[in-house]
Amino acid sequence: MIRAKGLTKRYGDVLALDDINLEVPVGSVYGLIGPNGAGKTTLLGIVAGLRRPTSGSVTIDVPPSDVAVLPDTPRFDTWLSAREVIDLARTIGTNPAPPDRVDTVLNEAGLADAADRPVGGFSRGMLQRLGLAATVVNEPQLLLLDEPSSALDPIGRREVLDLVARLRGESTVVFSSHILADVQEVCDTVGILRNGRLVYQGSVAHLLSERTTPRYLVHLRTPIEPTIEALRRSDWVVAVDQLGPDQLRIEAASVAEAESSLAAVLAGARARVVSLGPEAVTLEDVVLGMVT
Repeated sequence: MIRAKGLTKRYGDVLALDDINLEVPVGSVYGLIGPNGAGKTTLLGIVAGLRRPTSGSVTIDVPPSDVAVLPDTPRFDTWLSAREVIDLARTIGTNPAPPDRVDTVLNEAGLADAADRPVGGFSRGMLQRLGLAATVVNEPQLLLLDEPSSALDPIGRREVLDLVARLRGESTVVFSSHILADVQEVCDTVGILRNGRLVYQGSVAHLLSERTTPRYLVHLRTPIEPTIEALRRSDWVVAVDQLGPDQLRIEAASVAEAESSLAAVLAGARARVVSLGPEAVTLEDVVLGMVT
């Protein structure tokens, strides 16, 4: 859907983007992540056509009328009602949605009860949801969302994430976020920016498997010292950490070795196993190690 080659952006002496090569697959939910100042908003602005790159090019495989953009702080005329805002957004473009689409997106955004209220009295979170509703009303093929859930309470975030997840396969979504749990939940592809450079681009699943050491949590009946000794004698075990009186974290050299050998070592040590499983890996764990 999007191909960017050699994108560079300078603001005077500040290099905001440095030779970015971006590829966004059709129908994907692409998460653009990185610390503040990494270049996320600048990159989204260039892709949206709102900023000009210093050098490089961007190709988008749909016409501008099929692209919708949500800024990080959407603003609307305060005297309009939420329904009027969405109806106005519906009529913009070459293929307006039918009128009944207005109530559909207001309901999906959790604003049905506030549909006829002037938006001048809306909280920032409500304005964020209204902006998203205005963005999706005409069902664009490409959505560019800048921090769509940053100002929302947990319920609002849940509604926004559910809406974005439903768009997968129907539209292509690119959104920036500093809430990495949200990105891990709904994105299939991510791009990680650090100091204006794209340090990773690819699937979330591949990133989590490639950048992490396999670890397993084992809950045992006491005593556990014989099990610790047996594990430390095993050449496939990188480290054994005791997390409590009856719990161990085992770091393995590889998933294959752990899966083929861990049960045998525990049985050989006559361990009484209460529970055993891989330690959950989060996107936050991985990304912090790449950008700090």
